[in-house]
Amino acid sequence: MVSENRLSLQSLIQPIFIDERIKDPKAIESMPGQFRQSLLTIAEEAGKLEDLGVPAVLLFGLPEHKDESGSQAYDPHGVVQEAVRRIKEATGLVVITDLCLCEYTSHGHCGLVRGQEVLNDETLPLLGEAAISQAEAGADIVAPSGMMDGMVGAIRAALDLEGYIDTLILSYSAKYASTFYGPFREAAESSFAFGDRKSYQMDPANAAEALWETQLDLEEGADMVMVKPALPYLDILRSVKDRFGVPTAAYQVSGEYSMIMAAAKMGWLNENAAFLESLLSINRAGADMIITYWAEEYARLNA
Repeated sequence: MVSENRLSLQSLIQPIFIDERIKDPKAIESMPGQFRQSLLTIAEEAGKLEDLGVPAVLLFGLPEHKDESGSQAYDPHGVVQEAVRRIKEATGLVVITDLCLCEYTSHGHCGLVRGQEVLNDETLPLLGEAAISQAEAGADIVAPSGMMDGMVGAIRAALDLEGYIDTLILSYSAKYASTFYGPFREAAESSFAFGDRKSYQMDPANAAEALWETQLDLEEGADMVMVKPALPYLDILRSVKDRFGVPTAAYQVSGEYSMIMAAAKMGWLNENAAFLESLLSINRAGADMIITYWAEEYARLNA
């Protein structure tokens, strides 16, 4: 009765990987309990989540073919675009689409490259094209995740020009160059062929920079902002929420998930107690929305 913070299923978002190359769900080895879905199974999976009361999903795509420009990211019939259509036909879920090139490029970087240089400005028009194709498919919210400078402004301008003025932007405003993304890169097959992403993702040592980045995204037209990862950056989450007061998301990333699952498998902690405590801590730090691989399990526990 006297708890200061309460976790709600309505604040949780379930990430889903959709693999264009498979027919049946495929287990993700580094993320026990998580699966890649196919275009044939995604509607059923979404319906199951809706029946449990999960309000929203965040979609990541694994295309059949990759190229240097990540063309499948902005193909109107790309894997995420087709998944959006199937989910929207079958359910009333809020559909959020990850908007980046890294899952679609042969080199695994979030933008176009020349030699070993990531080309920020040349990438922006392609992000705009991807946003339009996702909105056209029925996405309610697009979530640019590449940390390209000016990405939110370019996406907002592109959407508005095509009449998608009601499509919201959830920007990965404070996305750190974190080691906790390891399992995700296996799940989404988005490892980079050279270098790293430190030139366009944030230094874990920096806090004030997160506020500058968030302010820039809001000025460019972001409707919501995100801090990623969650648990190692709860101080950043609290600062962002206190400073701006806008709808704020936190992404409990694959490494956070897999650490708890691995420790639970060894019998070193209780899985349910640990993930519930972790979600509550993210909520307490200021998150209005939490993207978590435990959304479905939380729904089952509270059914």
